[in-house]
Amino acid sequence: MKDNFSAQAKGYSQFRPRYPEEMVNYILQFVEERNSALDVATGNGQLAAKLSGHFNNVHATDISSSQLDNAVVKDNIYYSRQSAENTDFEDNSFNLITVGQAIHWFDFEQFYKEIKRIGKPKSIIAVLGYGLFKSNPGTEKIISRFYHDIVGPYWDNERRYIDENYTTIPFPFEEIYTDKAFANHLMWTFEQLEGYLETWSAVQHYIKKNGHNPLLLIKDELQESWENGDKQVVFPLLLRMGKIK
Repeated sequence: MKDNFSAQAKGYSQFRPRYPEEMVNYILQFVEERNSALDVATGNGQLAAKLSGHFNNVHATDISSSQLDNAVVKDNIYYSRQSAENTDFEDNSFNLITVGQAIHWFDFEQFYKEIKRIGKPKSIIAVLGYGLFKSNPGTEKIISRFYHDIVGPYWDNERRYIDENYTTIPFPFEEIYTDKAFANHLMWTFEQLEGYLETWSAVQHYIKKNGHNPLLLIKDELQESWENGDKQVVFPLLLRMGKIK
């Protein structure tokens, strides 16, 4: 599993979009028991925090200490620094295992082997994510150029799984199909938009290689477009679910 987000952990906790309650509640209807859940690659714990209100205990893992240092604190969330593919949990431990915007970084074969070990009989795996956001037409045009042309060469190869809406990841489970679509609708200031873009791994790769922030190349025109628009962002949400055993 790659760690592309330790350097911007604080920004990640401030600016990354959350998963709506509607989506979490939809997943929960397929979970027969709600004793223990695991959120893998939890980052700042945003999904773990959502689950904490529905389970007796929630374990949340990440390979980044700086991400965990910025994680949401709840009495029944237990954070630990562990890789997705190799954990110290006992066999048959969890009713629900979730992964938010991270599974594309994993070694699929090893990860799936591990969760088949630690998932209880009839447990559920839910893989969540979000694609490139929608906004006003002027902003979308600028962001598209930024995404594809300016930082495009700096995306890791694994990013393609998100562009393909997670439809091409291996998924060796009894899949739970749904035709229900979810989206996250937000109102952002320009500072929030800029902060979110700076959490992109490709932006960080660009900075590391070139020594300057690529956002400076589009900031003026992006801000003008943003301030003249409706300041809305819509994230299309990705979801795949299956029965582990």
